[in-house]
Amino acid sequence: MTNQPFFTHDPVHDAYLPTPASNGPWDPKSLHGRVVIGLIAFVIEQRHGADDFVPARLTVDMFRLPGFAPIEIKSRIVRDGLRIRVVEAEFFSGGVSMARGSCQLLRQTQNPEGVVWTTPNWDVPAPADIPAPTDPRLGMNGKWTTRPIVGAMGTIGPRRLWMSEVRDLVEGAPLTPFVRVAVAADFASPFANAGDHGLGYINSDVTLYLHRLPVTPWIGFEVANHQATNGVAIGECTLYDEQGPIGTSTVAALAQRKPMAKPPP
Repeated sequence: MTNQPFFTHDPVHDAYLPTPASNGPWDPKSLHGRVVIGLIAFVIEQRHGADDFVPARLTVDMFRLPGFAPIEIKSRIVRDGLRIRVVEAEFFSGGVSMARGSCQLLRQTQNPEGVVWTTPNWDVPAPADIPAPTDPRLGMNGKWTTRPIVGAMGTIGPRRLWMSEVRDLVEGAPLTPFVRVAVAADFASPFANAGDHGLGYINSDVTLYLHRLPVTPWIGFEVANHQATNGVAIGECTLYDEQGPIGTSTVAALAQRKPMAKPPP
């Protein structure tokens, strides 16, 4: 990819340096939640991943908004069994803990015999058959690219779209399938939680469940749930690639005093 990556890597100090592209929507001096999640996934996969294990669950708690100071990620294996590997990672910005992640990796095997009911695959146009949107706000001015299918953030009714990354997470490290979907997973918050007055919730975590990794560069989002009471919300999206469903992304969120502007339809 030719666009500026979100981070560069300082190998001497094993630190990650945010670029201007990594800024978030709530405060231009802080990082976007998606890059925090993506970097934790990147480090977990680099240090503890294996070809025969699937990262079936990644949970990231984001309890502070990190700025642009150098980032260090400390990780450790909690459990390393024959079929289950559990990894914890902590995100430090300027020496201060800002987020933490937990990843459960499961060894691949064969499905047991028998038929189990599952939700049907969605029937939507392929990304190549959908015109690119002309409004740059749909991709947060170059953070990603989209192909809207039906609905939009804040509209009433079904919401579906395709998303694809336009830049690498870390300079010199092409996106892997796991990192690609981890960087995208945070989009479940605005897509599921935005209303007709804009986005009034800021998510404090993301939990990504995967039964397989994506095999195409486009990740599909379909809003599955939004509920809120007394300023506490949850939002959930079903995730797809161009071959079918791959998992879900779920977020918890808090009411924000100043909602983001309503995105275009």
